[in-house]
Order: sequence, then structure tokens, then C-alpha cells
Amino acid sequence: MKIAMLAPIAWRTPPVHYGPWELVTSLLTEELVKNGVDVTLFATANSVTKAKLQAVSPMGYDEDRSIDAKVWECLHISECFEHAGEFDIIHNQFDFLPLTYSGMVNTPVVTTIHGFSSPRIMPVYKKYNDTTHYISISDADRSPELDYTATVYHGIDLDQFTFNPEPKGDYILYFGRVHHDKGTKEAVEITRALNRRLVIAGIIQDEVYFNEYVKPFLKQGEVEYIGSVGPDKRDTLLGNATLLLHPINFREPFGLSVVEAMACGTPVVAFNKGSMPELIIDGKNGFLAENMEEAIEKIKKIDNLDRINCRVHVEKRFSKEFMAKRYMEVYKKILLE
Repeated sequence: MKIAMLAPIAWRTPPVHYGPWELVTSLLTEELVKNGVDVTLFATANSVTKAKLQAVSPMGYDEDRSIDAKVWECLHISECFEHAGEFDIIHNQFDFLPLTYSGMVNTPVVTTIHGFSSPRIMPVYKKYNDTTHYISISDADRSPELDYTATVYHGIDLDQFTFNPEPKGDYILYFGRVHHDKGTKEAVEITRALNRRLVIAGIIQDEVYFNEYVKPFLKQGEVEYIGSVGPDKRDTLLGNATLLLHPINFREPFGLSVVEAMACGTPVVAFNKGSMPELIIDGKNGFLAENMEEAIEKIKKIDNLDRINCRVHVEKRFSKEFMAKRYMEVYKKILLE
């Protein structure tokens, strides 16, 4: 089986810090290679992989702002589809644009839909609904207007996350981009109401939002912003947190940080939106809350949870090994059609 894995090129694969799509693409690629699958990874030239690497863009356009995103996206996608005849399957991790090339090749195209950035992109997905294969990353993120081959949850590398039964930190952790969608403002308000220390880690995606809702409350020991955290510090930061606070304001398609925190034994308190009920078993590895008031009350009960339940849950459902197994099943099903 020969697979062309088409990665996004905002960041290298895997990313140094932020880049969830690139991270999942990398984990899947490396696990497929480990299982003997012949994979060619189409990604940035500075990407790191044991697969065959094919690249046109020297690095991610969010790493080097002199790189014109649209120009290099077109060059990148066309490079993959111009070699389509060399592969059994093209696995598109790049969103909707590669679908517009799919009708020009005979190679089956599998598209992992990492969420819908806007309703405006739906016409593309609808046009190619009958001729390509869509994978949802949670049941909650499925559109009633599309047909799906399978739901495959993201997997993580459990070796990178150490189970910590007794966290040494006295902080609540917010781990994600600073943006209204992710609920940074709500996290600040919840922890201040509890008089608890909040540590915020992630890229600032909305500078105006940060300056208005986060910056005025920054104070050592109360609300601390530590910037984007890479794999070298992520394990310790997640494992030593009392809990991960995830008060999202949108229907999140998956939520890697939720799974990563639980892998360290850290329970999660999240707003009950999107995929959260598929990741969190309320009262066992975290709590689901409908609003800030309910989140405050549930945080008070966090010590009642056994942290080992968090780790076991991830081991059973969200490992990179399980993710790769599910995708291999998808590939085989398609090739037998």
C-alpha cells in the first residue's frame, strides 16, 4: 500500500510549538511507517519524518512571513496531485482546497476534516461528497449535508506524556490559543472567582482580545501568561496542573489539549460543547459544565476524581497506535470497493 500524506504547510510537520493539524499528520505518518506502510509525506522541506519527504515550500508560511501562503499552497498541493498515479491513496489533511484537484486524478482521495472554518467552504465539500471519502474527527463535528466513511479520533504519543498521580503545581491550566473561541476570558473570570492561580499557555491569536480580557489581570501568582509551550515543557506543565480548564465558546471538533492533559492524569473541566462529551466522561475523568457558574462549582469537586481514570481513558481510545489502526482499516475498505 502506497499512501501520499498531504500535510498543511502553515508550520513544519511536526510543529515545533503550535500546529495541531501538522502534529496529527506527523503522528499518523510515523505510525503508518512503523506498521510497514509506504508513505510519502508532502510537507515543508524542514519537516522531520521517517517517511519519504517530498517538499516544495522551504518552511511554513507562519514560520516565515515572506512566504506567500496562497502561492505556496498551490505549488504544494499540485506537487502531490501531479504524482497521484504513484499512490494507492491520497490522504488529504489540508482542508478543502485539495478537493478541487481530486476530479482530475483516478487515485482515491481521503480527507480528514479537521473542523469547518466557515460555512462558506461547504460548497466545495458538497461538490465532492460523492467522489471522495470524508473522515470526521468526532461524531459531533459531522455535517448533515455530507456523507462520511468513518469517524477516527485523533491519537497522541503516550510516551511523551507522563502520568502524574500527585501534581506539584497549585495552578489551574489554560492550554490553547488565546482567542474568544477557546474561552480565555472565561478562564480568567472563573479562576478569579475561585481565587485560584491560572497559568495560560498558547499563542496569542487575537491581540485585541488578549489586551482587553487577559493583559489587565496578569499578575504573578494570580493570572500568568507564559507564551507558547513546546513538547519539552508541555509534559511537566500539563502533569503538574490541578486541572485543565477548557471553557470553549464554539463547537470544538476535537481538542488535543484535553486528551494530552488526561494522558498526564490531569482532569478537565470543559464547557459542554462540540466533541467534549466524546472525550470527557462527566464525573470520572473530568466535568462537563453548561456555563461559568456550573464550572466554578464543579472545579470545587475536582479532588474527588481519581487521576488514573484520566490516563486509562486515553490509553484505550486516543493513542496514536489506535488512530493508525483505524485509518488502515479505512484505507483497506476503500481499496476493496
